[in-house]
Amino acid sequence: MTKSVKTILVGIGATGSIDCFTYLISLFGKTPRGILFVGRWLAYMPKGQFMHHTIIESQSIVNELLIGQIAHYGIGIAFAFLLVKLYGKMWLKTPKLGPALTIAIITLVPPLFILQPALGFGIAFSNMPQQGLLILKTSFIHVIYGIGLYLTAIAINRINNGPIKFKKIH
Repeated sequence: MTKSVKTILVGIGATGSIDCFTYLISLFGKTPRGILFVGRWLAYMPKGQFMHHTIIESQSIVNELLIGQIAHYGIGIAFAFLLVKLYGKMWLKTPKLGPALTIAIITLVPPLFILQPALGFGIAFSNMPQQGLLILKTSFIHVIYGIGLYLTAIAINRINNGPIKFKKIH
């Protein structure tokens, strides 16, 4: 398997770990709308609108959730490539949790300082009630992504290297 294919799979797996987590959260009645808002924001861009008073007040756009999901996975894959670029292809062969969590922290910069202001929520949710809680939730989701990078790389290596062989104990 090539380095690029492995990296794409790692990005998909890590992004999927966020989706699994948010699905579990939704079972308790909390429906995260971040992907929907990203899709709506991106769908407004061809119309020349990059900033919103608040994205919640902006009218829905057809396929905004699909657009958001495609962007979500594309960004997840892009950050997986950043991980491999910064730590080398050896990380793919022998993944370590530290570099994956470092990337998870780096991935907090765009949503807090670019996306949230563009959505009308302010820098790091400064225009929102419960700013601290929103930052904490966002941070936790990005840590899930970092753990997903690490665990997906391990899983790919296990699959790539064949079944696990157990030694007999004498």
